[in-house]
Amino acid sequence: MRILFVCLGNICRSPAAEGVMRAMAPDLMIDSAGTGRWHVGEPPYPPMVAAAKARGYDLTDLRARQFHAADFDAFDLIVAMDGQNRDDIERLRPVGNDTPVCLMTERGVADPYYTRDFDGCLDTIEAAARTMLRERKLGSPIR
Repeated sequence: MRILFVCLGNICRSPAAEGVMRAMAPDLMIDSAGTGRWHVGEPPYPPMVAAAKARGYDLTDLRARQFHAADFDAFDLIVAMDGQNRDDIERLRPVGNDTPVCLMTERGVADPYYTRDFDGCLDTIEAAARTMLRERKLGSPIR
């Protein structure tokens, strides 16, 4: 299964979700992207990298990229970090494409770039990733 996590800039939430899910489900193909293009080519935001590292997740090899309509064909599931991201993703959906797009959590994942709560963001992502693996039966053991 191929899963893409998407947030606004691809420097905090979606790379964190990518790192968490890669650790929890190493047999899945995981990637992340942002709906905006401001940070393309940049590494994740240093405070998020540090918070993730403290929990054993290595985000240092990740680089921001922008979400594109072609991602609908490249992935089996697209996971948005909040409702605005989901709406931006859906605006790019090619006609006739049925790739599922869902929210990581019902309420969305708060953006720590603004809230500064990097640990709280990781708590939410870890819990949501465990739920995804359990409920969607994605084929990986739950860490």
